[in-house]
Amino acid sequence: MEERREKYINPFTDYGFKRLFGEEPNKELLLDFLNELLKHEQGQITELTYLKSDKLGSSEEDRKAVFDLYCQNERGEKFIVELQKTKQKFFKDRTVYYSTFPIREQAQRGSDWTFELKAVYTVAILDFVFDEDQNEPDKFRYDVKLTDIETCQVFYDKLTFVYLEMPKFQKDIKELTTKFEKWMYVIRNLNKLDKVPDELREGIFERLFEVAEIAKFSPEEVQAYEESLKSYRDLKNSLDTAFEEGVEQGIERRNVEIVKNSLQQGLSIDVVSAISGLSHGEIERIKNEG
Repeated sequence: MEERREKYINPFTDYGFKRLFGEEPNKELLLDFLNELLKHEQGQITELTYLKSDKLGSSEEDRKAVFDLYCQNERGEKFIVELQKTKQKFFKDRTVYYSTFPIREQAQRGSDWTFELKAVYTVAILDFVFDEDQNEPDKFRYDVKLTDIETCQVFYDKLTFVYLEMPKFQKDIKELTTKFEKWMYVIRNLNKLDKVPDELREGIFERLFEVAEIAKFSPEEVQAYEESLKSYRDLKNSLDTAFEEGVEQGIERRNVEIVKNSLQQGLSIDVVSAISGLSHGEIERIKNEG
């Protein structure tokens, strides 16, 4: 069967994410998204400036940080926006590490500096769910600040981390009630759509669909996107394969334990076969392997 040709780019590809949110002509898209994401924190951001997205530490020995997007608003507050496609063991550590760069670059020489800092926001759009969040299937947004443990009151409000676990956002187009939910829906489903839904027929989203339409790309842009899409699919396929192999290995280990425990209790091979679903030959093999 012929593979379906997507009309709009996949925002989870490096190229797709940068085209939507990382290009000066389309800056209004990032501005609107951040305004919806952080409106209770920020009020209204009126201007964004893209900043150099690779940072070096204070010495050559420090590890280099490369942000997906790095920008500043009219008040001098900094925003790091990261797209993370796969689970990474220390991803939370990475986001905390990244936040130190816009903090340190605010340092001023001389004794007159009072150490007053502008706010720093790190936004992580995740194409996966943290293992520790699996038991909260309906909570897809996590807002993190420095907070007093006893009172649960915010102790310091100028350092904010927002994590969006996109696989958890399962609302249908008819269920969207806020503009922020519309943004979540678009990011989650853009490449699966073949037209602009009526519910998204408003200026900013019509602009987004226009920017995302692959038919309007130049041949060079199409090639760049296709290469990025291939990398994304290869990564997904390798992860899916690893997951399936892990599941199979888990089932194998479970079957071995069932057989060993059943035999130790003196059950016959016929009974063990009925319990485990394994053949007599497989049970004999496990028995002989000890």
